[in-house]
Amino acid sequence: MKVTLKINGETLTLDVPPMMRLIDVLRDRLDRTATKEGCGEGECGTCTVLVDGEAMNACLIPIGQCEGRSIETAEGLSSAAEPTALDRAMVERGAVQCGFCTPGMVASVRGLLRRVEKPTEAEIREAIAGNICRCTGYKRIVEAVMAVTEPAEERR
Repeated sequence: MKVTLKINGETLTLDVPPMMRLIDVLRDRLDRTATKEGCGEGECGTCTVLVDGEAMNACLIPIGQCEGRSIETAEGLSSAAEPTALDRAMVERGAVQCGFCTPGMVASVRGLLRRVEKPTEAEIREAIAGNICRCTGYKRIVEAVMAVTEPAEERR
C-alpha cells in the first residue's frame, strides 16, 4: 500500500504493508530511531509521537491510518545542535537521566504546550500520565515544564 504523509515536515510516500506499525516504519524503514519501543502495547509511552499535533503511541498505530497525516518525532521536536527552552530546562533540572523515556515524554509535553500556553501542574501531570519514567521521576520533569511556561520574574 502506498501511504503519503508528513514526517517532521517532510512529505514522504511509502510503499508499506498497511498494518505495519508506525514505530516500525519510523525505526526500521526511515531510520528515525529516537522514537523508542518499550512495551509495544501502548502502556509505557516511550514511543509517543505527535500525530496531527496530538500525542499518540506509535506502537499502536497501523501505518495505513497515517495517510495524509502529519507525524512529529523526537528528531523533529528537539535538536542537540539547537536545544529549545524545554530541552535546556529538562537538562538543567535533572529531568533526564537514562534518556529512554525522554523522546516520548517531550512529545507529550510539546503536544500539551501547543494546546495550553501556561499549563497548571495538574495539566502537565495529566499530559505525561501515559509515560513511564523509572529513573528521573516526574517531579523534575514537571518542574522543567513549569520553568519554561512561567515568566522569568516568577521563576526567581
